[in-house]
Amino acid sequence: MWTEILTAIALVLVIEGLLPFIAPQTFRDSLRAIIDRNDQTLRIIGLSSMIAGALLISFIR
Repeated sequence: MWTEILTAIALVLVIEGLLPFIAPQTFRDSLRAIIDRNDQTLRIIGLSSMIAGALLISFIR
């Protein structure tokens, strides 16, 4: 089980590193746009992301 968890974390790090590596200016602009959002919008985005991830995991398994 620990191998799967560590593999998943490593994959997240690789995927998250793609945008700053490939397009640093776009990444910077995206961070600025995120900073300008209010807390409720960020919570909705985070919740949507968690639900989508959970659904994807349940679909794959």
